[in-house]
Amino acid sequence: MEELQPYARFKQDELILRDELAIDRTLLANEATMLAYVRSALTLVIAGVTFIHFFDQGWLPWLGIVFVPAGVALGIFGLWRFNRMHKSIALLRTRL
Repeated sequence: MEELQPYARFKQDELILRDELAIDRTLLANEATMLAYVRSALTLVIAGVTFIHFFDQGWLPWLGIVFVPAGVALGIFGLWRFNRMHKSIALLRTRL
C-alpha cells in the first residue's frame, strides 16, 4: 500500500527545513521556466515583425507572418503552464 502513496510518510508536524526549501526551489524553477517561455515568445514576435517590416520579397515576410502568431501562442502556453504548475505546487504545500 505504501508503494502507491510514496508521500504518505510525510505529515504536517514532520516537515523539516529541507522539505520547505525543496518546495521553494520548485517554485523558483517554475518561475524561471515561465520567464524562458516569455523570452522565447518575445523573440519570435520581434523576429516576425522584423521579417515583415524589412523584407518585401521572397519567403521571409511569410516566415514573419508565421512567427508572430507562434510567439503569441507560445507566450499564452507558457503562462497557462506556469499557472497550472503554481496551483499544483500550492496544493502540495497545503497538504504537507
